[in-house]
Amino acid sequence: MLSKSQIKLITSLKQKKYRQQHGFFVVEGIKTITELLQSDLELYKLYTTKSFNIDAKDEELISDSDLNRISFLITPNKALAIFKIPKSKPIDNSGLIVVLDAIRDPGNLGTIIRLCDWFGVKELVCSKQTVDCFNPKVIQATMGSITRVNITYIDLVSFLKASDLNVFGAFMDGENIYSKKLPKDGILVMGNEANGISKNIEDLILEKVSIPRFGELQATESLNVATATAILLSEFRR
Repeated sequence: MLSKSQIKLITSLKQKKYRQQHGFFVVEGIKTITELLQSDLELYKLYTTKSFNIDAKDEELISDSDLNRISFLITPNKALAIFKIPKSKPIDNSGLIVVLDAIRDPGNLGTIIRLCDWFGVKELVCSKQTVDCFNPKVIQATMGSITRVNITYIDLVSFLKASDLNVFGAFMDGENIYSKKLPKDGILVMGNEANGISKNIEDLILEKVSIPRFGELQATESLNVATATAILLSEFRR
């Protein structure tokens, strides 16, 4: 049976300030937990309702009711793990880099992390206003890809000014992405879900690109930022 202190610690990790305070984040689901165990991330504690033959030293069997008390999911997924937040790594300023300007939705960030993994983007650079990548909903959406993408939170203006790479930005009035010759190396900036790329970042963008609308009425205002990122990354790789 879980102690009150264990429950308090685990449930507190839903909030960013407590994740930063304790240096832990929560992962749920056997598939994602197994994938993270195979990475360089360090396990702190694993709670399961039955043995899954997972090679983990700090595994504790708990009841379904206890899992319900600590899970962040509506339908708990038989296992919950606490991992230590890794130390930040330096940014490799080469290749294709994705930059996120104040992405707020955890699902969008998680999907973009998966897209970076899929398209071989090693560096994801986020503004400090972007949702925390160790948010439980983000972790859930990454499906393990968070272990293969280096995510850095930094002042974007300073980062872009210091980079020698060509900076592309996604805009509604940009140049048609399908008619552009794109480099292998560069920075792709994606903006906030509601407001797009902020003005101070826009001033540092060298080339504006857009995804054209093909619908006859052209009534759709914009694409979801994760969907737009998928299309743009596909074009860069093509």
